Amino acid sequence: MSLEQFMLANELAIRIGFFLGVLTLVGLWELVAPRRVLTVSKAWRWTSNLGLVVINSVVLRLLFPLAAVGVAAFCVENGWGLLNHFRVPYAIAVPLAVIALDFVIWLQHVMVHAVPALWRLHRVHHADPDFDLTTGVRFHPIEIVLSMLIKFATIVVLGPPVVAVVIFEVLLNASAMFNHGNLHLPAAVDRALRWCIVTPDMHRVHHSVEDDETNSNFGFSLSWWDRLFGTYRDQPRAGHVGMTIGIHGHSDPHEVTRLPGMLLLPFRGGDEGYAINRREWSKEAQRKP
Repeated sequence: MSLEQFMLANELAIRIGFFLGVLTLVGLWELVAPRRVLTVSKAWRWTSNLGLVVINSVVLRLLFPLAAVGVAAFCVENGWGLLNHFRVPYAIAVPLAVIALDFVIWLQHVMVHAVPALWRLHRVHHADPDFDLTTGVRFHPIEIVLSMLIKFATIVVLGPPVVAVVIFEVLLNASAMFNHGNLHLPAAVDRALRWCIVTPDMHRVHHSVEDDETNSNFGFSLSWWDRLFGTYRDQPRAGHVGMTIGIHGHSDPHEVTRLPGMLLLPFRGGDEGYAINRREWSKEAQRKP
C-alpha cells in the first residue's frame, strides 16, 4: 500500500487521532500556564463549543462522505489541477500545496469579515466571551459547509497530492486549537514564533471586541499573509490581560454560550459594524494604531 492509499484509507482516523491528541495537550497546557482568567463557566462553554464540533462533523460526513481527500484523489487520478497538469515533482508539490491551501483559508477568513451575510455566520466564532482552545473549533455549521465547498474548488484548481490535503487538514485543526489556546508564552518565544506561525497572543488580538482589532491578524497557521497584506497588528491596545473578548451587543449567556442560541445567532440582530465594508471610518478610528 502506497502512502497516498494509506492516507486515503485512514484519513478519518488520522484526523481524529491528531484532534484528540492536540486537544489534550493544549488543554493541559492551559491548566499549567493560562494567559487570562476565564470569565464564564468553562463547563457550559466547552459543552456548547464541542457540541458544535460534533454537529459539524456529522453534517460534513452526511453531505460530503468522501471529504476533501476524496476530491484530491479524484483529481490526481484524472490529472486535474495545476500541479498535475504541469507534473510538479512530488517533493515540491506537497509543501507548495499546503502553503497554497493555507493562503486560500486566509483569503476565506478575510472574506467572511468583508461580506455582511457571511459575517453573520462567522460571528458565532467571535461571540465566544472567552478565548481558549475550544474557541478554535467553534463555527456555525453553515460556515463549515461553505468552507468545505471552497476547499473543494481550490483542490480542483490546484490538484494537490492526497498527502498534502491530509497534512493541511491536520495542521489547520491543530494550529486553530494552539493559536486559540489560553496559553502564556515567554515574550521572546512568542516574537520568534510569530515570524512563521500564528501564536495565541497574535491571534487573540483578532478576537478583541474592538472592530479594528477584530479586522486584523486573519491567519490560522502561517503568519506571513497578514504581514504581506498589511493586516498584521502586533498587540491589542488594552493589553492581553485587559482586553475584552467577544462582540459588542452579544453578552447574553443563552446566546453566546448555549448551543441553541449559538445556532440561531446568525439570524438575529444586525451586522454591528464589524463587517469590513460596514465600518464607520471616523477620524477617531483612523487614528487608532
